[in-house]
Amino acid sequence: MTQSNSVNRRITLASRPVGAPTAANFSLEETVIPTPSAGELLLRTNYLSLDPYMRGRMNDGASYAEPVAIDDTMVGATVCQVVTSLHPDYQAGEWVLAYTGWQDYGISDGEGLIKLGAEPTNPSYALGILGMPGFTAYMGLLDIGQPKSGDTLVVAAATGPVGATVGQIGKIKGCYVIGVAGGAEKCQYAVDVLGFDKCIDHKAEDFDAQLQAACPTGIDVYFENVGGKVFDSVLPLLNTGARVPVCGLVSQYNATELPSGPDRLSLLMGTLLVKRIKMQGFIIFDDYAPRYNEFFVDMMDWLQAGKIKYREHMIDGLENASAAFTGMLQGENFGKLIIKVA
Repeated sequence: MTQSNSVNRRITLASRPVGAPTAANFSLEETVIPTPSAGELLLRTNYLSLDPYMRGRMNDGASYAEPVAIDDTMVGATVCQVVTSLHPDYQAGEWVLAYTGWQDYGISDGEGLIKLGAEPTNPSYALGILGMPGFTAYMGLLDIGQPKSGDTLVVAAATGPVGATVGQIGKIKGCYVIGVAGGAEKCQYAVDVLGFDKCIDHKAEDFDAQLQAACPTGIDVYFENVGGKVFDSVLPLLNTGARVPVCGLVSQYNATELPSGPDRLSLLMGTLLVKRIKMQGFIIFDDYAPRYNEFFVDMMDWLQAGKIKYREHMIDGLENASAAFTGMLQGENFGKLIIKVA
C-alpha cells in the first residue's frame, strides 16, 4: 500500500472542556508521517470511530482509563491498512482494527491489533456492530440483564449503535422491547426497521405517562446508557428482581455540577433494596475481553440470518471529526458515528 498524503493530520486536545466541548477544545495539526522502527507497523487510518466515552477522556480526573493529555492526539478505535511492515506477523495492505486515534497515520508494535484480512467485507463494521458497541450490547444484556422470554426490556438511545443492538437481541430472546429515542423519525425507525414493539420520544411532554402506559406489567430489564430524566421515569416502574446493566450516562457527560433538587440517593438505594434490583456497571473490554469470540460467532450468525439490522452514520473527512463528536453528544447522529478518513 502506498501513502496518499505527504503529511499526517491529527486532531489533538487543545484544552479541557467545561460543559459541552466546543471547536476551541480541539486542534487540527499537520505533522510528519511517522517512520516505523524494527518490529513496528505504519498504519493508514481508513475509518475512525466516535463514541461517547471519549468525552470522559477529555477530563482531567480519575476514571477507568487515563485522560488524554493536552496537545496529545485524541483517542479512538480505528480501522487501518498496513502501509509499511517491519513486523513479521503483518504484511503491507492488510486491514487491522487498531487504536491509533484521530489521525491519518499511526505507529503500532502489533500489540492489541486485530487482523481483518486482506479484503474485508464492510471493514467499518469492526468499529460498530462487530466491535465495541455490539460487544457492549451483547454482554451487558445477556450476562448482566439475563433476559427471559416474556420479559419487558426498556433501552434508551434506542437507535444508537448499542441501544439498537440491545433491543434486537432482546427480541431474539423473546422479550417485549420498548425503546426510548429522540424524535419521531428515530422512534419510527426503531419499530419499523429494528423490530421494537414500541418506541417513545423522550422529548414528549408526557414522556412519563407514555412510558408507564407502554409497561403495564412493569420493567424487568432496563439497559442504561443515558441516565438523567429517562432513568427518573424508569425507576418507579422497575419490577422486583429487575436487572439494570449500566454502560454509560451520556446525558451527564457535559454536566459541571449535580442536578438541582432534593437528594434522591436514598430513594434509589431504597428501591434497589426493597425490590432486590441488580444494577451493575461494566467496562466491556476490561470485564469481558476473553468472551469476544463468543460474541463474534453469535453476531455473525444473526447478521447473516437478517436478525440484526445495523445503521452507520458516516461522515467524510477527519477535519469534520470534532464537529461530529460534539453533535453526537447532543443526539444528532442517527446510527453508529464513523469518520471516513482515507
